[in-house]
Amino acid sequence: MTVSALKTRRLGRAPVSVSELGLGTAPLGDLFDVVEDDEAEALLQAAWDGGIRYFDTSPWYGKGQAEHRVGRALYRRPRGEFVISSKVGRTLRRPLKPGPFERGDWLGGLEFDAVFDYSYDGIMRSFEDSLQRLGINRIDVLLIHDLDPWHFKLEAKVGAYMNQLYTSGWRALEELRDQGVIKGIGAGFNTMGTIPRYLDLFDIDFFLIAMRYTLLEQDVLDAEFPRCAERGVGIVIGGTYNSGILATGAVPGAMHNYAPAGPEILDKVARMEAVCRRHGVPLAAAALQFPLGHPLVASVIPGAISRRQVAQNLAAFAHPAPADLWAELKHEKLLREDAPVPA
Repeated sequence: MTVSALKTRRLGRAPVSVSELGLGTAPLGDLFDVVEDDEAEALLQAAWDGGIRYFDTSPWYGKGQAEHRVGRALYRRPRGEFVISSKVGRTLRRPLKPGPFERGDWLGGLEFDAVFDYSYDGIMRSFEDSLQRLGINRIDVLLIHDLDPWHFKLEAKVGAYMNQLYTSGWRALEELRDQGVIKGIGAGFNTMGTIPRYLDLFDIDFFLIAMRYTLLEQDVLDAEFPRCAERGVGIVIGGTYNSGILATGAVPGAMHNYAPAGPEILDKVARMEAVCRRHGVPLAAAALQFPLGHPLVASVIPGAISRRQVAQNLAAFAHPAPADLWAELKHEKLLREDAPVPA
């Protein structure tokens, strides 16, 4: 059954509005499990039927696989009814070495090598290649992808690629935005402390941050979100479940930020679950809805590996969460007192 689209919010300084619940498509690149083509198609159909109209993807996700899948699901849809964001910073090429293909971070995906490239030519090539993979001749907004210490570890590498972006690649993004080819420029990353660096160097419209503003983490409220507010820069939240535990709860083997959760996190999440139960709200519902209490946040974009997970996310997003729930979480010191909460 098809329902009406979800409510939308303006995406920071970009002249585009996104559905409050979007779909992150890294799992469609076979990140956590191998997703068969028919399930990927059904998953994307379920998202559309549930009212989701914002789809975030990247060349990196399955080395092009996620973009192919998103494009096949959307290319016959009326173009004005949905928003696509994709990313730049990597180009894909055929493997140069003979022998068995090493998939690296992906359990499946396509057999291409990804090469970091934040130069003018690299960004233009990445953008054009994404259009071809999607089969759609317009991408609404582009994000600089993974240029942070989470991925490069060494500051020397971060600095070198940031310099490449500053002296070369940024010009490509500005040209695309100034010409109206894209409507906005963002940056997507995982690491605290990265937002100020971008704001100091670039005329950014929004950020996509993973795992840094959730029920478990709100340190960005100290300085990073206030700086965004000063500039009118919007926020999209990925990793709303902190890579699993806020969806599964404090169960044995629960994952927290891509690693098994430690005792302290397990205890905190168990206490959150107890509060949620008292108010008749699933933990996943609280986790998915919480970030949208902040006026900077335009959308939350959980991923999914099945149509069932899409249905679960839609149900969690729609589940009523009373004001007393947030008040008790704050009273129990499980949520920052100054954290804005959903109305």
